[in-house]
Amino acid sequence: MSYEFRLPDIGEGVHEGEITKWTVEPGAAVARDQAVVEVMTDKATVELTSPVAGKLLERKFELGAVVKVGSILFIVDDGRAEVATNLSGHGGGGQAPTPSPAPAKAAPTPPKPAPAPVAAGPAPTQQIATQPLATQQKPVPAAAALPAVPLGKVLASPATRRAARDANIDILQLTGTGPHGRVTRDDIARAQTPAPVAANGSGAVAAAVSAPAPLSFPPVPAAAMAEDTRVPFRGLRRKIAEAMVRSKRTAAHFTVVEDLDVTELVKIREKARTIGEQYGVKVTYLPFILKALVVALRENPSMNATLDEATQEIVMRGTCNFGIAVDTADGLIVPVVKRAETKSVLQLAKEVSELAERTRQRKVTVDDLQGGTFTITNAGNIGGIFATPVINFPEVAILGVHRIRREPAVVVRDGKEVIEPRSMMMLSVSIDHRIVDGATGARFLMRMKQLLEEPALLSLM
Repeated sequence: MSYEFRLPDIGEGVHEGEITKWTVEPGAAVARDQAVVEVMTDKATVELTSPVAGKLLERKFELGAVVKVGSILFIVDDGRAEVATNLSGHGGGGQAPTPSPAPAKAAPTPPKPAPAPVAAGPAPTQQIATQPLATQQKPVPAAAALPAVPLGKVLASPATRRAARDANIDILQLTGTGPHGRVTRDDIARAQTPAPVAANGSGAVAAAVSAPAPLSFPPVPAAAMAEDTRVPFRGLRRKIAEAMVRSKRTAAHFTVVEDLDVTELVKIREKARTIGEQYGVKVTYLPFILKALVVALRENPSMNATLDEATQEIVMRGTCNFGIAVDTADGLIVPVVKRAETKSVLQLAKEVSELAERTRQRKVTVDDLQGGTFTITNAGNIGGIFATPVINFPEVAILGVHRIRREPAVVVRDGKEVIEPRSMMMLSVSIDHRIVDGATGARFLMRMKQLLEEPALLSLM
């Protein structure tokens, strides 16, 4: 009489997601295809719908819980005589429930392994990591032993998995010290500190001496005040924090800033805005900046690249997929304009406008958020003379676009220097100094300056 909805395999290597919102209360009626829960992964935030109509019997997880693919999220009483479940991993979206298949014939029992030095426990319901090989940790006492699971299984967050890959550590060889055996960042840090060994006079290796644990800081509680309001640190805000910390920890940030006289760009944009209105397109400065970016990146291809840390190769991107940072009520989201090199200013203006609107309405798809090769962050309409943006890792550069301001500037008229009001704007580019030299970043920015100060040149590109 119930339907068990399991977290589906969303794809793209996603193994788990964080519960960020429940939209139906237990005991409430649920319509077919009605959104029940919102789950955030490293790729995107998705709403999961009930494939059946009925009454929501139970929600298995609270807000902020990290749930593995295949775990039961909620149960709906659909009036059926048997229990159904989305075992295929593609629940929601109006798919009809299917009864659970009959149990398969049990496979022959494999030979028992040699007795372990710890007491055996019951079969686990969560995936637990195996004993590490490299860290040489002491065996867990029998009373605190964790049950063993098949090799190849490990419980860890996507951020922890990335940290392990960054450190060239096989996460399958680590023993998790977190809840339910979850591998934590501290486990990764300990694995990065090998235990030193010494040889005695006869050549025998002495017992390993434990290396000091890496410096770590305990969580610092905030002093409570009567006027405070506390907001859970989870969902998109936490994902942004993880991405920013990883970028600053991994990339060697270096920033170049240039001041531009965009008086001519302002004039051309005014004309283009009038033309765009005839086609129902709002033309901003950003499409012109994207066109200039295409030219500057083609002339400086290392700026449109990424480092494949697994193969130790620099990957030069063959297309210009521009991530546009969009300020939303939930936080900063970066949808991607694909193949910008194939599009006109009006086409870019239309796509940027539509993409930003879908993002603010939370209607972007997973595909809209993937495939970026270079990111632009534009806070000019808010304020600020210039900033040093944080690279959208694993890209190697990000362009900061800042507000246009009217200022007196020196210009040459009939061979004489005169002072007159001009439209000025700053651009800043942060680059990963591991991949891009400072001189390359400066040349890139000077090319952007030339094209935006003389936007008529863009018609030749």
